[in-house]
Amino acid sequence: MRISYYLLSLALSLFVATTRGEELNSLSLSEAIAMARMRSVDAAVAANELRAAYWEYRSYKADLLPEVNFAATLPSIRRQYSTYMNADGSYSFVRNNFMQMNGELSLSQNIWLTGGKISLNSSVDYLKQMDAVSRPRYMSIPLAITLQQPLFGLNRIKWDRKISPLKYNEAKAGYISATEDIAVRTIAAYFSLVMAEENLTIARQNIENSRKLYNVAKEKREMGRISGNDLLQMELNLLDAESALSESESNSRSAMFDLRSLLALGDSTRVVTDIPAALPNIKINFKEALEKALARNKFATSMRRRQLEAELEVAKSRGDLRQISLYAQLGFSGTDSRFMQAYGNTVSNQIVEVGVSIPLIDWGKRRGKIKMAESNRKVVESRLRQESDDFSRALFLLVERFSNQQRRVEIAKRADTIALKRYNANVETYIIGKISTLDLNDSRISKDKARRDYINELYAYWSYYYQIRSITLWDYAANLEIDVDFRALFE
Repeated sequence: MRISYYLLSLALSLFVATTRGEELNSLSLSEAIAMARMRSVDAAVAANELRAAYWEYRSYKADLLPEVNFAATLPSIRRQYSTYMNADGSYSFVRNNFMQMNGELSLSQNIWLTGGKISLNSSVDYLKQMDAVSRPRYMSIPLAITLQQPLFGLNRIKWDRKISPLKYNEAKAGYISATEDIAVRTIAAYFSLVMAEENLTIARQNIENSRKLYNVAKEKREMGRISGNDLLQMELNLLDAESALSESESNSRSAMFDLRSLLALGDSTRVVTDIPAALPNIKINFKEALEKALARNKFATSMRRRQLEAELEVAKSRGDLRQISLYAQLGFSGTDSRFMQAYGNTVSNQIVEVGVSIPLIDWGKRRGKIKMAESNRKVVESRLRQESDDFSRALFLLVERFSNQQRRVEIAKRADTIALKRYNANVETYIIGKISTLDLNDSRISKDKARRDYINELYAYWSYYYQIRSITLWDYAANLEIDVDFRALFE
């Protein structure tokens, strides 16, 4: 009876939707999940977050490669007074009127092992006095090797080599988890619509049965076979059924809107759901699931990254105790009034600078920062241990619930079948007057509850399954790791 009535209601809905000009879209649960992964707002946000992490990683990689730069001033013209110190130490103002141009080409390379930078430079300067008859002058540096090296300080490049790949791997794992989280949200919206449509079907069936039973009760009352109280009870049942139908129609429209919004479907689209009755026979072992989660989930990478970032703060604080830097340049330089001669008559050009900054008295400020960073590192380590325990516990509970859920679905399905048979039998029994109105109402309530319980157990099964997939990044149905073609996202 339920199946035939459901098919009739579905056919009626299709007819009404067609006459209203609505576009029908029959979607299974797996099709809805695939559509949400492609079209939902959450999917777009996850993809953009991954792209941002990708370009951040590309920037880090570029810092490890040689860089070619060109810098120039074309030109600089000055017509002004400037201070000038005379031979006796007094100052006067002199008029300057000149044009200057310069250009420099450099090839630089960061040294990740030491945190310094080495570069090859070539430059030329042009100077022309505008008010004088003197010829312009050229100064050239055909080639110079420059080294900039911090001593005893923080090697930021070395720490970036440890942290940046972890951040990118964390982002990739986070993207895959996000697509699985989208599946979990889609399942919730899909089953919300399934439940709303099922409640609507139940409400239509109940109002039909209530009208039928109310008419039977009126006939029985006329024959004196039931009391007036029983007749009033049947009329109340009919009114309750009409109220439930109105509420079910409103809830169905709301659930339809939510699912359409998630799947980015048009307002004229009516989604026809398909209850996934067949369940895959999946067995999940907690220890294996935990191993997969620790190997692939972003949580494990995040733990390592946060540990390194805490250690970085300690190293940074220690590096601030003293700052010593080395600057050295070796090369050749030449000057002449002719451009080519400025490159021909060159002499050696060397610069060596060692800068030192050591606090003598800071009242323990820098030592205090070190202690603070070390304390924060211990706090991070404690939090990571607690989060690790919570992570394992949450996964354990999910696996346990999922392991029991298939049996719960089977029980709920059997209870639904029995409750429906009982109600149908009680309807026939009531018509011939062998049971009371209270017994009939009890069987109707049990029937409706059993059906809703079955839908809820199905929802819990698929929700648990995709939550485990989101954590372990493993497809247990296909026994394959969940992977994504990341190159296609960046094209």
